[in-house]
Amino acid sequence: YNECILSGIMSVNGKKVLHMDRNPYYGGESSSITPLEELYKRFNLPDSPPESMGRGRDWNVDLIPKFLMANGQLVKMLLYTEVTRYLDFKVVEGSFVYKGGKIYKVPSTETEALASNLMGMFEKRRFRKFLVFVANFDENDPKTFEGVDPKSTTMRDVYKKFDLGQDVIDFTGHALALYRTDDYLDVPCLDTINRIKLYSESLARYGKSPYLYPLYGLGELPQGFARLSAIYGGTYMLNKPVDEIVMEGGHVIGVKSEGEVARCKQLICDPSYIPDRVRKAGQVIRVICILSHPIKNTNDANSCQIIIPQNQVNRNSDIYVCMISYAHNVAAQGKYIAIVSTTVETSEPEAEIEPALELLEPIDQKFVAISDLYEPTDDGTESQVFASRSYDATTHFETTCNDIKDIYKRMTGSDFDFENMKRKQNDVFGEDEQ
Repeated sequence: YNECILSGIMSVNGKKVLHMDRNPYYGGESSSITPLEELYKRFNLPDSPPESMGRGRDWNVDLIPKFLMANGQLVKMLLYTEVTRYLDFKVVEGSFVYKGGKIYKVPSTETEALASNLMGMFEKRRFRKFLVFVANFDENDPKTFEGVDPKSTTMRDVYKKFDLGQDVIDFTGHALALYRTDDYLDVPCLDTINRIKLYSESLARYGKSPYLYPLYGLGELPQGFARLSAIYGGTYMLNKPVDEIVMEGGHVIGVKSEGEVARCKQLICDPSYIPDRVRKAGQVIRVICILSHPIKNTNDANSCQIIIPQNQVNRNSDIYVCMISYAHNVAAQGKYIAIVSTTVETSEPEAEIEPALELLEPIDQKFVAISDLYEPTDDGTESQVFASRSYDATTHFETTCNDIKDIYKRMTGSDFDFENMKRKQNDVFGEDEQ
């Protein structure tokens, strides 16, 4: 997604963009695979899909599962760049959190919070006080601080202030603020407060959950940005092998492909194109599971997210489950796709995700992928080669957007400005279309 989104944004910004992909489809490793036979091939399964899986072309399976926060950065990028005109979204039906071997709905309204089994009576009152504090908090207005200093008070101390117990802390940090580990507890609380605000504001937009998902799968996103780039004169080449990145005097001057060189001043790519400029920063395991039933205890939701906080299963990082289904035109009628992901911590990654797989039983078919995570070793200032990071285990796009904004800043020297994108759009499409 990163490269497609950036090529769209750079085109809008008046840059001349050539986008090459060695694959025959958009989006690299973040594509959606169709038909189902192709997925079986990709994971080297000896058989083809059984009859019971329905028509192969009814499937669009994401290799990397992510939801969009309704009020998050990617939705803003989509709105401001008008890519929304090519996409249809559905609200994800619920977010759940794992506690003591069971799953509970993450309360999405005050009424739900008061009825929730996640907390006892008194805890609910304290939690409500905490949420009111977060909702009213404004980093530019010290009157809203209630004795908390956003730049120095740690989140651990904020929890203490409201006297919140461990279970509530787990679910707030991991299911609302969406942290993968507990490192956030000992740093200043501003980021956490903003994350919880984002969750609440996203939730307020549609009510069921703060997440959105595009019909026909995430592969629609890179295609939408590709169209945007084309409107602004960008050129796309699929099936185009990259033979060499041509450097001169320490910076990039072009890309060689099939005997020709396309000259350029700057280059954006994913880590697989420049193995010598990235380092391995860990691994993620993702297991795609095909089911013929909704997940138990989710109220028969046709889409949901389940977060298993690390504390609950003696780990350092959370396990995520993303579930979508035929309702999103990504699976055959009556079929569900649940994708489990987490950061690998041991030499037996498949054993690590066992608690999540138990929630999904019975599973018709599993596809296991263990991917190396790479990050750039050089920030691109010298070489003008800007590598994106590999996709992490989170099930939403906020970290991906941070990476996009980070590359944008290193390339242009200025912060990514949503408002500015909007003005540029108005120049091209006119005000009325907004």
